[in-house]
Amino acid sequence: MATAPPLVGISVVPGTAGVQGQNTSNGAGVLGESNAGRGVYGRSTSNYGVSGDSTTFPGVRGTSVSGRGVEGWSTSDDGVFGISTQGIGVHGVTESRGRAVVGESKDGVGVHGLSQTNEGMHAETNGPNVAAMVVIHHSEDSGNAALFASKKGDRGHAGFFEGNVHVTRDLSVEGEIWANAGDCAEDFDIADTSLCEPGTVMVIGPEGTLHPSQSAYDRRVVGVVSGAGSFRPAIVLDKQQGVASRRPIALMGKVYCKVDAALAPVRVGDLLVSASVPGHAMRATDTVAAFGAVIGKALRPLEHGRGLVPILVTLQ
Repeated sequence: MATAPPLVGISVVPGTAGVQGQNTSNGAGVLGESNAGRGVYGRSTSNYGVSGDSTTFPGVRGTSVSGRGVEGWSTSDDGVFGISTQGIGVHGVTESRGRAVVGESKDGVGVHGLSQTNEGMHAETNGPNVAAMVVIHHSEDSGNAALFASKKGDRGHAGFFEGNVHVTRDLSVEGEIWANAGDCAEDFDIADTSLCEPGTVMVIGPEGTLHPSQSAYDRRVVGVVSGAGSFRPAIVLDKQQGVASRRPIALMGKVYCKVDAALAPVRVGDLLVSASVPGHAMRATDTVAAFGAVIGKALRPLEHGRGLVPILVTLQ
């Protein structure tokens, strides 16, 4: 059987196609089919090998049952390059559990996001049991970080977290730690949590749990329940999740404390000890009895009555 010669179209006129196919209905203008080779092959020395244009539909579409829908390959330039004037340069969508966009490189960057005036990379998810972004470093011998963030200048932050942060191992810093709070506290077991509102002076009971103070100059005093007024604990030690009978007790730093000034007015700098009024502190007037019972120093005065006074916790 004789082999039919290939169809050849040649044009020497600039802007005029060598072969043109047209369909005035909804069929294909040009159809290329092959059993084992390429259906359509385009080649150019100094321009596009294949170019597709459309007013309202994708300019080029590739469809495959089990292979890649579209594949781009280049020896020394971009394999696939997407440009849009106002829309998305490259958009990947998967309708099942596959990955929408994958970036792989043997020696270069897997995915590089760059923007002049907006976010370089943005990740969001609605999944209840997954992270919006996962960063994993598989090399156990590497001393480099799995996630590295750098911020030029002194303004702003290299990392900003709006919400809780959980660290399973060590946390090291080479600068200062800032906290918009006042004291260093430690969680203790409380005998009756309904009696230990923030600001209450606490003493340790014979069973090891804490109780509000009941007597003056009690040397069993351990601190003040943190969280009263405008102060919050900056550091909480021995935190045990899910234990409702524990409260943070300020052991050092600034904390608001319930003070009774009925016996003597409190001045700035006065040493405070437990009072006979439950859960309250008072000015120490007996230096001998105050030894080992001092809670801290008053940072504001209280002339009479009872009230919350900021104190500097200095257990002595």
